[in-house]
Amino acid sequence: MRIDIWSDVVCPWCYIGKRRLEEALAASGEQAEIVWHSFQLDPSASNDDDRDLATRLGEKFGRDRAFGLQANEHVSTIATEVGLDFHLEDAKAANTVDAHRLLHLARELGQSGEVPADTQGRLKERLLKAYFTEGLPVGDHATLTRLAVETGLPADRVGAVLAGTTYTAQVETDQAQALAYGANGVPFFVIDEK
Repeated sequence: MRIDIWSDVVCPWCYIGKRRLEEALAASGEQAEIVWHSFQLDPSASNDDDRDLATRLGEKFGRDRAFGLQANEHVSTIATEVGLDFHLEDAKAANTVDAHRLLHLARELGQSGEVPADTQGRLKERLLKAYFTEGLPVGDHATLTRLAVETGLPADRVGAVLAGTTYTAQVETDQAQALAYGANGVPFFVIDEK
């Protein structure tokens, strides 16, 4: 079975959905090849936005910071049900295009055998934990480099990707494919092309 998943590394429902999928696979005994695809919730997001997440959420939905705080509390409670410990008060604003580009690198190197095949999944997990639990800036190149190297990607390849535009087209193609499937939110799962 192959499961293609469109998600963003700053989407709380994507992290919760990842855990729920892992639990379902473990309970069923099924084996699956999981392929992570890019979906940016906010392609215009800035890495330099110093507003806290509650304020950003409130403004995004035309509401106030109290709305954002309530939303964060709600999703954090649900996260605990699947063993996740969110610290959304520490979440840093991030444009996630570079994180997605590194996930494409991890997939390519895993397919070629240059790194273990599960490197893309391990990098996805590391990026989610960095954002939701550790409050790390997942749009920052130094942070991305450290996290990618921690998961086994070669530092020189990571540096080359971050210094240029490699995999930008793949990120855009993923986003377009999700929209073609009718996805208007994430996580979005396609199982064996259905």
